[in-house]
This record gives sequence, C-alpha cells and structure tokens, in this order.
Amino acid sequence: MASVAAQQHISTVVFDFGGVLIAWDPRHLYRKIFDDPAEMEWFLAEVCNGAWNLAQDEGRPWADAEAEAIARHPGYATQIRAYRARWHEMVPGPIAGSVTLLERLAEAGVPLYAITNFAADTLRETREKYTFFRHFRGIVVSGEVGLLKPDPAIFRRLADDHGVELSSALFIDDVAKNVAAAGAAGMQAIHFSSPAELEDRLVALGVPLV
Repeated sequence: MASVAAQQHISTVVFDFGGVLIAWDPRHLYRKIFDDPAEMEWFLAEVCNGAWNLAQDEGRPWADAEAEAIARHPGYATQIRAYRARWHEMVPGPIAGSVTLLERLAEAGVPLYAITNFAADTLRETREKYTFFRHFRGIVVSGEVGLLKPDPAIFRRLADDHGVELSSALFIDDVAKNVAAAGAAGMQAIHFSSPAELEDRLVALGVPLV
C-alpha cells in the first residue's frame, strides 16, 4: 500500500530508519533469553511492549523506564534491564536493498533527510556503526525533539530545522499511520513494504536513481 499526495516534482527524499533501513526487532534478542516462545511474546506484549519502548523514543530516560517496568514485574528485572543493555542484539543489520537505494539516491545528488522515532542514545550508537548515515543532511530524532510520529509537528520540525520544503519532499515509512500523517503535513509519502517495491515507486515518481 502506498499513499501519494498530488504528485509534483520531488526534490528531497526523507527516510524512516527502523523497518526501512534498519532491521530492528526485539525478538532477535529475546529468543536468546527465553526458552519458551509464548513467554517471550507475553513479555513483549505486557512488560517491555511497544508503548513502553515508545516512551524512550519520546525522551524518557532508560533508568526511569527500567524502574517503571520492574515495579510492575519484579520477577523479570534481569530481562527488563537486558532491553537497553543488549539493545544492539535487536538489530541484525541494515536492510541491504534499502541502503543500496539510499546510496543510489545520494550518488544522483538527491538531498536526503530522515525523521525517526528513536531514543537519542541508541540512535547515536547506531550512527557510529553504519556508514550510510553519512548521506543524510539532517535527521529529526524523536528522542531529541520530544515529538513522535505521527504527530504533525515532527514533520514541521524537518521544515523548520532544516529548511526542507515539505510539498516537494517524499517521505518513506513502514507504518501506515506515519505515512498518512506525512501526507496530511503536505508531503508525498510511500508506505514501505520492500526495497524492490520502493525502487518501482521511486522510478514511477521520477526520482533520479544512479
């Protein structure tokens, strides 16, 4: 599924990270910790769930997050603390086909930016691991600005902080509600499903690829 606003010339491409350029899933870590898959799924649904993690993406300190979760489930303190201590084990690596497209866009001279829901500290560490981050002229990080997608304000921060004209920018995200929010903010937007489909959409929209 892709949502594209009234099509006009695209001068800038804006990426999400997790699920588009980086393969992130806490199960990569917790399969090593839990012998019982059902217990692992319960833990990720009830203890360190998406809403709990999103609070760190909005700027909550990890120490506060751990304390809150341990207060709810003291018997899982070790597993809770592993979420941050072993965070990088949740990331098996970049999504190769997407990174290739990013590099082709960069080689073609397309200005590249990013808007991401990401904790500030884990993003800093991730940027040190992967060389493709050098292609971005600017990144709006939720954990740094205290805003989360799909809040329209986070898209306006891209315009305000980096001078990006939203009406001529294309946003790529794997979450449908974020794609809809970008469209409402005046951007063209694609719901990412695979690198191959993304390449087809970029070509159809006339975005230059080397």
